[in-house]
Amino acid sequence: MRNDPLDNPSRLNAVREALKLVSDGMTIGLGTGSTTSLFIRELALRVKKEKLRLDFFASSFATVHLAKSLGLTVLESSALGELDVSFDGADEVDPALHLIKGGGAAHTREKILHAASRAFYCLVDETKRVSVLGERTAVPLEVLPMARSPVIRKLQDLGAMDVELRLARMKDGPVVTDNGNLILDAKLPLADPPAMEESLARIPGVVESGIFALPHCHLAGVFVGSPDGVVYLKKEI
Repeated sequence: MRNDPLDNPSRLNAVREALKLVSDGMTIGLGTGSTTSLFIRELALRVKKEKLRLDFFASSFATVHLAKSLGLTVLESSALGELDVSFDGADEVDPALHLIKGGGAAHTREKILHAASRAFYCLVDETKRVSVLGERTAVPLEVLPMARSPVIRKLQDLGAMDVELRLARMKDGPVVTDNGNLILDAKLPLADPPAMEESLARIPGVVESGIFALPHCHLAGVFVGSPDGVVYLKKEI
C-alpha cells in the first residue's frame, strides 16, 4: 500500500459520505490503496463506537494487516461468497465512470471482490477525474512471469505506445504481486475502455488488467470528494 498522506480533506469527505452506506450485519469487501486505508481507519472508529457486527474480505496483504490491526474481522479469502457491498479507490475516473485501478498492484484481487459484491462504490478526490481514460495513467496488467515478452508483443499489436515493467522502490528488481506475478504498465489507446478490457483479457498470460469498465465489476457509483463536499456520480447500467 502506497504511503500517501491520509489527511487529504477531499478524500476524507468522500470516505465519510460513503460510510453512510454501511449498516450492522454487512459483509464488506475492501480494496487497496491510500483512499481505502483512510476508509478503513474511519470505519474502524465507527465500528468501535457503535459496536457494529461486520465481516470483511480484503484484496491484499496490506489491507488485511491494516484492518486486523484496527480490530476488524477479516475472513479468509478462500471463503469468499456474495458481499453486500465493497469500497475502493481509483487512479482515474472518466465521464462514463470507467476506471483505471492498479497503482497498488492489487487490481486482480480487487476485481474479484467487486464482482462478488452486490454493489461496488468507488471513492476518489476530484483530481482523479479525467476527460478520457488513460489521460494521465498507464493501464496496469498483472502478468505471469513467463509470459512477459509475448504479452508485450500483443500489447504493441493493440497499439500500446509504451510498456514498462514496474520496478520496486524499496528493493532491487520488479514489483511482485500478492499472487506472485509481475506488473506491466501500458499506455494504450482507450477510445472504447470496455472493448479494450475484453481484448486484454483474451491475451494468454494476462491475469487481469486495471481497466474496470465492464458490468461484471458491479460499479454502482463514485463518490467524488472536494474540500467543499462530495458529488455522487451514479453509474448508468
